[in-house]
Amino acid sequence: MANVMFIFPGQGSQYKGMGKDLVEKSRSAQDVYDKASSVLGYDISELSFTDKHNEINLTKFTQPVLMTHQIACYEYFSELCDNDPNPMLLAGHSLGEYTALVISGSVSFEEGLELVSERGKLMGKHGSGSMLAIPFNKDETEDIISKSNCEVATVNQMKQTVVGGSDEDIAELENRLTNDYPRKKSIKLKTEGAFHTSLMIKAAEEFKQCLGQTEFKQMKAPVLSNFSSEIHKIDGSKSSELLYNQLFKPVNWLGCMDTASKMEVEIIIEFGGGIGEGTPPNEKRPNLEGITKKNFRNLKSEVIYVPAINTSTIEEASKLNYQ
Repeated sequence: MANVMFIFPGQGSQYKGMGKDLVEKSRSAQDVYDKASSVLGYDISELSFTDKHNEINLTKFTQPVLMTHQIACYEYFSELCDNDPNPMLLAGHSLGEYTALVISGSVSFEEGLELVSERGKLMGKHGSGSMLAIPFNKDETEDIISKSNCEVATVNQMKQTVVGGSDEDIAELENRLTNDYPRKKSIKLKTEGAFHTSLMIKAAEEFKQCLGQTEFKQMKAPVLSNFSSEIHKIDGSKSSELLYNQLFKPVNWLGCMDTASKMEVEIIIEFGGGIGEGTPPNEKRPNLEGITKKNFRNLKSEVIYVPAINTSTIEEASKLNYQ
């Protein structure tokens, strides 16, 4: 294949009805959902497709729902490509890094689900505070928040940084930004806490035990670390440490894309999730496309971006010539 990278989105890309189109079309996707329900002990198909009890946005459910959808999208794509997808690089945004490790072969789907299920439960249990996306680069952001208790949580792109802090500190920061930068728009994120900040340290410490009990194996393709923005050691020996740090320290997506650019990635395929006001899967658009394209443009690199987030886009993606 050409220099192809597979990427997987994080929280915020979930929606009621995700995956229903896949299981109606693909036996392999149905198998993914059946296996996930067996591992998790609840009907993840019902939760994903109908969300009768309005639980899909609870972190403890969001994370396994997203991983299951991402793997189902990948399996349908793989089925259409004669089971021969061969990416040169894998990456995921926050939760998506776990899916990337599953696709790499470092952990099984079952092991990955158990990890993100426990991660989601702990993040929901210990979550506190809020997150705010602001239109400034990392250095500018650090200067703006230097006199507050807020922290950088995610560096998405050159001009978008997410900060986290207590509800009171974020509210105070919002007011200050409105007064000092009236033409700049900040966006409050819908999360159960200030993820990827020190407010997650208790969740990270409890999750460390779960990570320590997981055997991360040799990878078939390299995976980028959100924490270091470099690739995991291919033998998996540092993955537990990297994932522990990822939970309470910033996600550097811009850094990951810089690494991908230097590795001369030419095509990016995004698997799973979806955003947009349309309700059915075929009206959704890929979560990471906008920020990732901007990152590559700013890094002076050209990249072809391909969504694989529902049956129609997966079928189109499988027809492309990656040679």
